[in-house]
Amino acid sequence: MAGGAATTILGMSPMVASTIVLAATYAVVISEKVNRSIVALVGACVMVIAGLLSQDEAIKGIDFNTIGLLTGMMILVSISRRSGMFQYVAIKAAQLARAHPGRVLLLLQVATAVLSALLDNVTTVLLIVPVTLAIVKELDVPVYPFLLAEIMASNIGGTATLIGDPPNILIGSLAGLDFNSFVIHLAPVIVVIMAVQALMIHLLWGRALRSTPEHEARIMAMRAADSIQDWALLRQSLIVICGVIIGFVAAHALHLEPATIAMFGAAILMLLDNWEHHNEKAAENIHSTFSDVEWITIFFFVGLFIVVKGVEANGLLSLAAQKLTEATGGSLPKTGFAILWASAVLSAIVDNIPFVATMIPLIKNMAPAFGGPDAIQPLWWALSLGACLGGNGTLIGASANLTVAGIAERNGISFSFVKYTLYAFPMMLVSVAISHLYIWWRYF
Repeated sequence: MAGGAATTILGMSPMVASTIVLAATYAVVISEKVNRSIVALVGACVMVIAGLLSQDEAIKGIDFNTIGLLTGMMILVSISRRSGMFQYVAIKAAQLARAHPGRVLLLLQVATAVLSALLDNVTTVLLIVPVTLAIVKELDVPVYPFLLAEIMASNIGGTATLIGDPPNILIGSLAGLDFNSFVIHLAPVIVVIMAVQALMIHLLWGRALRSTPEHEARIMAMRAADSIQDWALLRQSLIVICGVIIGFVAAHALHLEPATIAMFGAAILMLLDNWEHHNEKAAENIHSTFSDVEWITIFFFVGLFIVVKGVEANGLLSLAAQKLTEATGGSLPKTGFAILWASAVLSAIVDNIPFVATMIPLIKNMAPAFGGPDAIQPLWWALSLGACLGGNGTLIGASANLTVAGIAERNGISFSFVKYTLYAFPMMLVSVAISHLYIWWRYF
């Protein structure tokens, strides 16, 4: 058996051995000395080779619904962004604000939040930030407030839906929650949090931003339509993306998993794109599309699923769930608030994806103590709000943060950890406090 082999090979109990593998994997991921996908895959292999998990158990531990949903959405975005639609949105937002820097800052936040809810936060910042840099350069105003605001907006907006943030994709898939559930339970509070966040950004920077009439005129002179590179692809992308979102909404009635819907949409859009280019460009586009898939993230998930399955199978998470339940006196509200705040603070310190992957089976193990899976649903919303919003707290809290910092540094813009944290952490605490009140009001 796996446990016996582990005891023989490692000279310790399977629970202790699997905990060491999990802790070592986390430590190296946090250090950022080695690519996180490599670390997760090595940790997964150690779990199997050390006998802590069988090969069959390791494969069963991988949630292919999460993998399929991520891959499908990445393909959809890769193809649709070639049309130029996202650049169009950013320029239009700036022009709707009449090129006034404070209003541009507000509308770019709103655009980022909405796109993050419909796509995902990393993809959104990859699309919005380069255009933001161009707009801010024309306005001749400080760029830092725009970039920080877009990081915050991307993580806040992404919290509202199943597909907006990788932690939500994990929670939805492993806890059996559909697209509609996330919108119904999380979107209302996210609208409030986004409004408060925009107000804080305005008070900090927005009201003080000033440009000249000449610089503002340059923005108003831009032709947003010129950013559209392929009108046919734009139409196809909008139709398919709308169809996919409708599919997510109707997933329960269709008896389909989100991964199936996303992959079907991706396949249809690839087919349409291929049909449009009956030449050597078709092959080039296909290679480009598959190259745009973030394979590092995909394999990080694969390895992480196996590592977490190892500690779950060897009893650590059951024990942790029991201890947490005892610590909160068996009170569901206290447990929910503990999960919310612990998730927020820890997700600001550790990447929120591995944290959530570890927490999901732990929360599942609490179900019997609280009366079954339906009774613990508020705990899932507490985990989602804590992990997604907590990711705003520091630069390493979420992938979108590091993505923006990387783009900024490549463009010669200083984006230090300390400066970001001094601004972002207090704002993150405000958003979590609002979430606390919302969970108390709605569920307890």
